Amino acid sequence: MKLRQLLAVFFLTGFMGVAVADLEPWKDYDLSEGVTNVTTVKVDSNMIDKYLEGLSKTWAPANEIAKELGQIENYWIHVSQLPNSGEFNVVLGVDFANSEALQPTKARYDAFMKEWGEANQAMSDEMVMTYPDIREIVGEYNMRVVTFK
Repeated sequence: MKLRQLLAVFFLTGFMGVAVADLEPWKDYDLSEGVTNVTTVKVDSNMIDKYLEGLSKTWAPANEIAKELGQIENYWIHVSQLPNSGEFNVVLGVDFANSEALQPTKARYDAFMKEWGEANQAMSDEMVMTYPDIREIVGEYNMRVVTFK
């Protein structure tokens, strides 16, 4: 009986050793200063082109202005080739230089609105009202690149 208990303890200790993480940030890996805001979206599979059309008139031009103003580094859209599998089929990403760039400020807002204008805002407000009929935002994440040393 004691041998059986000893073997069980030995066996469990072996698995526990695997589960304990020995990596330390900045010692074993670096985290990027840049942050990517990622939004996962489930779009009705027959409405992906309609959703992309809307994004091409609202989200993309707004991000292009933010990029020109230096408020973001880049933006991107990924679309699944298997639109009916999984929890989402469209991923929207916006790359920021650092965490501070994510924080809203009046100065950034004013600069953006000066370039974006009231006409674009009115058109965008009208267009996005149709989005709930064709898509659901299923997640949003702020992510950093991990680089192992």
